[in-house]
Amino acid sequence: MAGGRPTDYDPKYCELVIAMGREGKSKAQIAATIGVTRVTMWGWAQKHEEFFNALALSEELALQWWEDIAQDHLKQTKDGVTLNTSLWSRSMAARFPKDYTDRTKHEITGKDEGPVQVDMVMDVAQSLIDELTGIRQNADSKSKQAD
Repeated sequence: MAGGRPTDYDPKYCELVIAMGREGKSKAQIAATIGVTRVTMWGWAQKHEEFFNALALSEELALQWWEDIAQDHLKQTKDGVTLNTSLWSRSMAARFPKDYTDRTKHEITGKDEGPVQVDMVMDVAQSLIDELTGIRQNADSKSKQAD
């Protein structure tokens, strides 16, 4: 095997990954529990289809756990537990951006929905000043040479 020591993948990790997903745990928490990095887990997922499937199921289960928490606690009662909806919303957007991130798409189009046309704008005044300055410097140079 080229470069580095072999990883300590164990098919039993699949069960742990799924169980932690049922508890709403993140991939970082799962990796820390196993004692590896998320990069290592991603490598295992690329090499072991059962681990890939366990990670995918774990993410769905974690999403379900968090959504269940919200559904259970969004119903406010006088003496019941209430949910900090702002904190919950931000947490969901950070943990599950595909499902909970507000996205705004901005498209810029040109005339009649066509491509944007970019015209080059030339500062004619500055070009003229530069040209006249060059002519004057050239004339001054020739004048000094004649003296």
